[in-house]
Amino acid sequence: MSGVQQNTLYLVTPGSYISRDHLTLQVEVPVYPDGLPPEQRERKAAIDIRKLSIPIHHLESVCVFGPSTLSPPALDLCWEHGVAVNFLSEHGYLQARLTGVADTSVLLRRTHFRVADDLAKCGAIARQIVAGKIQNSRNSLLRAARETERDPDREQLQTVIDALGRQVAELAGQEDRDKIRGAEGLASQLYFSVFSLALKQQREQFSFTTRTRRPPRDRVNCLLSFLYALVRHDCIAALTGVGLDPFVGFFHVDRPNRPSLALDLMEEFRPWLADRLAITLINRQQIGPDHFKEREGGAVEFSEAGRKLVIKAYQERKQERLTHPLLEQELRIAQLAFVQARILARHLRGDIPDYIPFVPK
Repeated sequence: MSGVQQNTLYLVTPGSYISRDHLTLQVEVPVYPDGLPPEQRERKAAIDIRKLSIPIHHLESVCVFGPSTLSPPALDLCWEHGVAVNFLSEHGYLQARLTGVADTSVLLRRTHFRVADDLAKCGAIARQIVAGKIQNSRNSLLRAARETERDPDREQLQTVIDALGRQVAELAGQEDRDKIRGAEGLASQLYFSVFSLALKQQREQFSFTTRTRRPPRDRVNCLLSFLYALVRHDCIAALTGVGLDPFVGFFHVDRPNRPSLALDLMEEFRPWLADRLAITLINRQQIGPDHFKEREGGAVEFSEAGRKLVIKAYQERKQERLTHPLLEQELRIAQLAFVQARILARHLRGDIPDYIPFVPK
């Protein structure tokens, strides 16, 4: 069933419907017979309707996965209260994001666009983003090396850990974005070459050799892609909230309908948030082969139960607290994307000399 977690409403059941009752969203979630194929899940096939009432002031955003509907009055209520409505495919690909008229700083946006046109400044920000990602990837592998009981695995992990350390050192002072992208690509290749060694359980069921996207070709890639989609949504919301344009990036190339700046911001979150959660779910056997299904052609997708499980685990993870090394404050993980977006905005305004990525201790 749909649920409210950390101020976000996720609709994952096909045929769900949201209407408005004064200052409340009324959510109707159909209950389908067990075993009903996904392509037949329409409201007319439901055997029951579950209802949920949510005051609009409890929400920051709504995420709609697959074929569900919001009434025009419900959309209007969301826009009036600054609640963004995100439409995603069943597999987490962002298709549309609807918001009301933005109340943001035009001066910040003008500065943002000017910096995006300055190759040297773009390169400096891109360097920091990639350095943060590589350092977080290295820290994740250090943890895996400490936890493994197999000497051959530890040796392979240490080899990559050392290589990633050299990559971070070589980035110092680099402002050429092509070279920075090359370093990031090599680091990702090294990181994922030993990613499976972090799995202590279900290695056979979750075999992994390389990163594949659109479509993912195995269960690990399916899990990672879906988690990245959730992180990307949070980064878009954070950047929009501070007044930046999530589609104008510094590291990722601008393309139509591509939230390049959100992809920039999420790079530092991938290893320690999304990847570590994926490893935890597999190692604790909270997720298993029965949460996935394979389509013709080799694409692997989540079952509806699998998507719900991952969303729930992700929201629970976001409620945990970490100390921000720059601010020296204990914050919920859910707040960190907003904090990093504000740090980026301060750098663009000239308040601080460099963008400082989040690297947990």
